[in-house]
Amino acid sequence: MANQTRIRITWPAGHLTATLDDGPTTTALRAALPIAATASTWGEEVYFDTGVCVAREPDAQQVVAPGTVAFWTDGDALALPYGPTPISHGYECRLASPCNILGRIDGDPRDLATVRGGDPIRVELVN
Repeated sequence: MANQTRIRITWPAGHLTATLDDGPTTTALRAALPIAATASTWGEEVYFDTGVCVAREPDAQQVVAPGTVAFWTDGDALALPYGPTPISHGYECRLASPCNILGRIDGDPRDLATVRGGDPIRVELVN
């Protein structure tokens, strides 16, 4: 079985954990942790700068399942969709552009609905 990385994402109104699969983007993100950033929202997506710069991977995707942990290479940001964005067709989660897929949120991704633009957000490893 592949190695996995677990992270905790915390903001003023809540927190969640996510499990990331091994890959070049996960490796780069893990090396940068812990990260403190300012949350932005775009429809039903939370995203924030990581300070990590990586290339778009060949299997990058633009339409993903709710709760996918994605890395938006155009913005050096983690993108956490939990529902439709302004460019979605119907109820799909459509990201701004193809993103590297890192893993999945553990539990209910709709917990992200309590994140407000401008909230401080922190990402750290779960031991």
